[in-house]
Amino acid sequence: MTQILPIAALLVGSALLLTAGGLHGLLLPLRGSFEGFSDTSLGLLGTGWAIGYIAGCLLTPVIVKRVGHIRCFGVFCSLASIVVLLNLVFMTPAAWIPLRALSGFCFAGAAMVVESWLSERASPATRGRIFGIYTMINLGATMLGQMLLTLGDTAGFLFFVFGAMIYSMALLPTALSTAAAPQPLSQARLDLRALWHNSPVAVIGVFLVGISNSAFGTLGAVYGRQVGLSVSSIATMMSVALLAGALIQVPIGMLSDRVDRRLVLIGIAGAGCLLGAALSLGGALSPVAVIALVGAFGGMIYSMYPVIVAHANDHTPPGEFLKTSGGLLLLFGAGSVVGPLLAAVMMTLTTPQGLFAVTSAAHACLIAFALWRMTQRSALPSEDKDDFVAMASGVRFSTPETLALDPRAEEDEEELPRDAA
Repeated sequence: MTQILPIAALLVGSALLLTAGGLHGLLLPLRGSFEGFSDTSLGLLGTGWAIGYIAGCLLTPVIVKRVGHIRCFGVFCSLASIVVLLNLVFMTPAAWIPLRALSGFCFAGAAMVVESWLSERASPATRGRIFGIYTMINLGATMLGQMLLTLGDTAGFLFFVFGAMIYSMALLPTALSTAAAPQPLSQARLDLRALWHNSPVAVIGVFLVGISNSAFGTLGAVYGRQVGLSVSSIATMMSVALLAGALIQVPIGMLSDRVDRRLVLIGIAGAGCLLGAALSLGGALSPVAVIALVGAFGGMIYSMYPVIVAHANDHTPPGEFLKTSGGLLLLFGAGSVVGPLLAAVMMTLTTPQGLFAVTSAAHACLIAFALWRMTQRSALPSEDKDDFVAMASGVRFSTPETLALDPRAEEDEEELPRDAA
């Protein structure tokens, strides 16, 4: 408790930020579908978010350097709050897509400011605990934001106002915090040549997982609405998928520490492919069956990213964890730009189940490439592997500052300045 109290304000601010993000992220596709937006327009919401989020990860350190952490965080939260209200005022795809990009930019910037504070406050002895608590809070807050939609009608204005209020509330704990301002923020740098040399499976795999996860994260709610699920069932479905992905990481991580991580990744991708095929070919399924299948599907897709990061770091030179993981984060983001648009086009051309045809295709490509790479490079002995660390999966959760909180970043901090990450 003595370790948590000094950072309680930062954790509360992060929880409010993720609650608003979870609410806003699920509200828009549901309301857009209700308003008659095309699947392509709804997919572009996810593409816009990913573009804005990547831009936020790259540009926030520059902005913070100019005006400071507190001012930046206040500006980002205020703009995010305004964006939610503008979504309500301008109910058209032409307005929502750029607004969603601005929302992604603000969300990334605000998250990075909070995470840089947490990273600064974390000692080597407490880093792992703080990282775990922060990850659990983010997951719980996102699920809470999604489940808030079960309390009313998404066809009204209520949840837009709630989202704006929660974003505004998120700036209060950090504004009142007495914690010292942190060091300059980490920047994610993409060195494709070095990443490819270290682990081709990680480069291709993280891009394909970005396609799959972002497609589902953006359009899963649209799929649920089009197959006849209620709003409460859709919120439950999306939350169960996140929760399953978090819970299954520990056993999968333990397994990947003992056998070739590529085999584990192939197994997860194979299960995700089969579950996606069942959802795409299953025809009319009951709501309970849809939620159960999607929950299992989420367990698979949301556990791939940390396995890929662990595999990449097995082959990364000492002191380059932040550089490698930051590059993978940007590649995941690049996949997240493509995924929602591909899935939206497939859903338009076929049926709502076309969403899972896209995810299954991405997983099948990952399996084929990983199998080929296993013929080109032998597996590392277990004793030469880094320990698996469970982590938030995906561009909605991870920023370069999240990576700096990871216990594996301690070695980087000893060998490299933070702005070299």
